[in-house]
Amino acid sequence: MGNWWHTNIAEPGKLPLLLALAAFVLTFAVTRTITRMIRAGKGPFRNINPGGIHIHHVVPGVVLTVVGGFGAVAAGRHGVAAGLFAVIFGIGAGLVLDEFALILHLDDVYWTEEGRQSVEVVALTASLVLLVLAGFSPLGVDDVTDEEQQGRFGVITSYAVNFCFVLIALFKGKTRMAVLGTLVPFVALIGAIRLARPTSMWAKRFYRNRHRARSKAVLRAYHHDVRWVGPRRRFQDLIGGAPDRVPLPPARKP
Repeated sequence: MGNWWHTNIAEPGKLPLLLALAAFVLTFAVTRTITRMIRAGKGPFRNINPGGIHIHHVVPGVVLTVVGGFGAVAAGRHGVAAGLFAVIFGIGAGLVLDEFALILHLDDVYWTEEGRQSVEVVALTASLVLLVLAGFSPLGVDDVTDEEQQGRFGVITSYAVNFCFVLIALFKGKTRMAVLGTLVPFVALIGAIRLARPTSMWAKRFYRNRHRARSKAVLRAYHHDVRWVGPRRRFQDLIGGAPDRVPLPPARKP
């Protein structure tokens, strides 16, 4: 274990990345817990409203991200300062991406259906960072043998090919399979070779004149959504909290 830690984490300078990832995930979890307590009216936490202006936590998140990012660049990959700025950056990134949907829509959609996009972006970011952390570092390690060089070239090539599959899966509207494919090799291949979702960029570009493929894609997407919409929503609600229910408009009198 000690040799693996030194070879894959300490020597390539990945310890700040590990600290940033841990701070990122922990910050997101703590932030979601606090916001859910505020929403439920429990605990000592309250929204910050100086002068009647609601200060979203994306504001201190941006400040911490800027400080941590520039500090990490200046500190390098080794030493106490590098680890400290990595933690600051991870905290800031967690606060910012927790309100990604607010930035995207320029509206307070935290507890709406659109707010689920923040949870998905956080999961995607953590997955990609974990992929970089778990992979071999092609740079920054001295005195490697020819066999190690060839092994690392093979790993990098596999990642590059898998990344192409991930991009195709994304264009086909299969976001979750693309995220899973970043961690499990060639899982995104399944999403890349299957039919695209009918609303995806791929379907709009390549299924325009293929009526049979478009109809099959619509039918398959419908059956998939009916099967998985319940478990997926329950999982998202478990992580980020359930969105507000929009009241139905009153029925018109005849």
